[in-house]
Amino acid sequence: MVKDIEDMQKLGKDNLDAAMKSFGGFSKSAQAIAAQMADYSKKSFEDASKVLAKLSEAKTLEQAIQIQTDYGKTVYNDFFARATKIGELYADLAKESYKPFEGYVSMIAPGR
Repeated sequence: MVKDIEDMQKLGKDNLDAAMKSFGGFSKSAQAIAAQMADYSKKSFEDASKVLAKLSEAKTLEQAIQIQTDYGKTVYNDFFARATKIGELYADLAKESYKPFEGYVSMIAPGR
């Protein structure tokens, strides 16, 4: 009986340790994602401000269209590059959050 109680206490402690490690990994990854999003927002605002200034100085309709076209291409490329980076960060978040629990999965489903 005492051994069963000690085993339950150890299991509870192990579960708490795994949850805390998982939360630590989640927290670190979430901070990295938030930093990327904040950086992207800041850069987008700065780029849009620069384009607006260029558009106000455009002398012809063709210049304005070219400025807007160049800006559209830049925004498109920047968005997909940043989305790829953030997607990788989310994948890392999932891996880091899962890592402390890998031992439990192997105990539940041997051979996986």
